[in-house]
This record gives sequence, C-alpha cells and structure tokens, in this order.
Amino acid sequence: MNRTIRQLLDTADLLLTDTGEPAPPADTAVPAASAAAASRYRGAAFALRVALESAVADRLTAHRAPRAIREGTLRAAFLWLRGCAEAGTARRAKAVWSQLCLGCHYHQYEIGPTEDQVRAWRTEVGALVALLTN
Repeated sequence: MNRTIRQLLDTADLLLTDTGEPAPPADTAVPAASAAAASRYRGAAFALRVALESAVADRLTAHRAPRAIREGTLRAAFLWLRGCAEAGTARRAKAVWSQLCLGCHYHQYEIGPTEDQVRAWRTEVGALVALLTN
C-alpha cells in the first residue's frame, strides 16, 4: 500500500472518530451538531473513495494496463480490473465504489451517509486495498 492510500484511510478513520468536544447545551441547536457529524461522514466517504480509486490505479499500473484505461473513466478502469484481479474482488470494488459515489454527492433531500454506513465502507475499502496491493 502506498503512502497516499495509507494517509487517506487514516483521514477517514480520523473523521469517523469522536471529536472529543463536549455535547452542546440543551438550549443550543442540535441540528448544527448533526450537520457537523454528517459533514464528517461525507468527508470520510470522499477519502475512502479516493483511496479505493488509487488502489485500483496502482493495480492497473502494475499490470501494465493501457494509458487510456489508467487515465480514462473509472467505469473503464473497473471493467479492466476484472482481468487484473479476481472476479470477486473486482465486483466488490465496483460495488463499494458505487456506494461511496452516492454517499459523496450532496442532495438537498438527503441527510447523507450515516456513521454505520461509512464504517462498513471503511472496513470493505480496507479489505479491498489489502487485496489489490498484494
């Protein structure tokens, strides 16, 4: 695993940890605290997505994928990954990447990813990075 991927995973872990700040008083706006947590979770999802994309790019580079694939769309990269990794690993990577993409995009009608979702994604991305970098 390269240093950048390690730093991205560490950043996601940091965003998922408790900030250590005291709970807001009862008379303050609780939605502000919820919004701050939702922003941290979305930030962790961004870090996880980039870590996964970097691991896929490293795997493609190691298997001498054409430059057009390495630097093209992620859709093409995930299709090419099927030939560079086990089929199950490629499927899992594409599935979690799709979920991370949904979690990263802001929509006014959605709150964003929950802590449990991001923790599950963190576990899956960690496992996939380990598989792809070996």
